[in-house]
Amino acid sequence: MRGSRTMGWGLRGQHRDRGVEGGRQIGMSKDKWSWVVKYGKGWYGKHGFVNPTTIQIKAISLRQLDEMVRNGHIKVEENEGKKFVDLSKFGYDKLLGGGKLSFPIVIKVEKSSKSAVEKVNEVGGQVILGTTS
Repeated sequence: MRGSRTMGWGLRGQHRDRGVEGGRQIGMSKDKWSWVVKYGKGWYGKHGFVNPTTIQIKAISLRQLDEMVRNGHIKVEENEGKKFVDLSKFGYDKLLGGGKLSFPIVIKVEKSSKSAVEKVNEVGGQVILGTTS
C-alpha cells in the first residue's frame, strides 16, 4: 500500500484527524473546561523559571516576631526569669529590624541585621548569632 497516497486509509480523512477530540488547546476554556479543572492545574498563565542556584533565606521582622509571640504561634521558653526563643526551630534563618519589640527576649538566630540587634538590646533583650545546633 505504500506509494498509493492514501495507503489504505480512504480518500477524505486519510488518517489525519483525531476525531471529536480537536487540537490539544482547542476548547480548553469552553467544552473541555471540566478537564482543565480536574487535570489541568496551571494550564493558563505564566509559570516562569526558578533559578535552582538561588539561596533563599527565610527571614522574620521584629514586628512579626512580636505578634507571633503574643498570639502564641511561636512558643517562648523561660529560663531563670528570661524569655528565650530559638528561631531556627521555627524555620527562620534571619532576624530583620522592621518594627519594635514590646518585651525583652533572648533570641537565638543564624543571622541578624544591625538594626534588629540594636532594637532588641534597647528593650533589654539579647540576640545570639551563629549556628543554632
